[in-house]
Amino acid sequence: MQLFKPQPLTYFHISRPAPCPYLPGREEQMVFTDLGNHGDPNGLHDRLSRAGFRRSQGIAYKPNCRHCEACVPLRVPVAKFRPSRSLRRLWQKNAGVRGRELPPIALGPHYRLFQRYVLSRHAEGGMSAMGYDDYVAMVQDTPVLSRLYEYSNAGGELYGACLTDVLDDGLSLVYSFFDPDQAQLSPGKFIILWHIIEARRRSLPYVYLGYWIKASRKMAYKADFRPCEALHSDGWHPLED
Repeated sequence: MQLFKPQPLTYFHISRPAPCPYLPGREEQMVFTDLGNHGDPNGLHDRLSRAGFRRSQGIAYKPNCRHCEACVPLRVPVAKFRPSRSLRRLWQKNAGVRGRELPPIALGPHYRLFQRYVLSRHAEGGMSAMGYDDYVAMVQDTPVLSRLYEYSNAGGELYGACLTDVLDDGLSLVYSFFDPDQAQLSPGKFIILWHIIEARRRSLPYVYLGYWIKASRKMAYKADFRPCEALHSDGWHPLED
């Protein structure tokens, strides 16, 4: 008689040091695992997300940098979230934008928007060299439950999109992009607000925002969604000012 079912082993690896894309003069190093080699990739991904890991295609990773702990995982507790006055104004400015859920399938219009976004915002980064096949891999190569949320304005024009993982305790934004010509509407923040409302509709307690770096201007917007929680060595705690 079998009293318990053995759990498959999870193997973790360490990446080679590489230049940090956020803090000049520093190196990054990652601890990572292949979710696809696990018997229960969704369950493993859920647990690792609560431990501060992020996903890229079939890989779950977390910074493991020497002498640096600048990358702080953030999540929004949906029930406690209260939008600031500026976020409420932002939501009103985007009142005509509608989102819809799609399967994680790469589409030509999304890729063209992705190209425009990356060249506008991250032209010096590695993603600017991504071709269509790379984009297909980013969206479709996933062993876990994922969705692609598409956003259109009142005129039906493509406004933005977000690749999102559906966890057992929330929604995790993997990568979002938007029309750079609509930057005055703060689409990145709008997409986060939309996810918070969607998580509340689904009765999911959290929205995971990825890593926040206090010293990086590119990451500063994530701290605007208060109250939010930061992961420390002893667990998740409210992010202090």
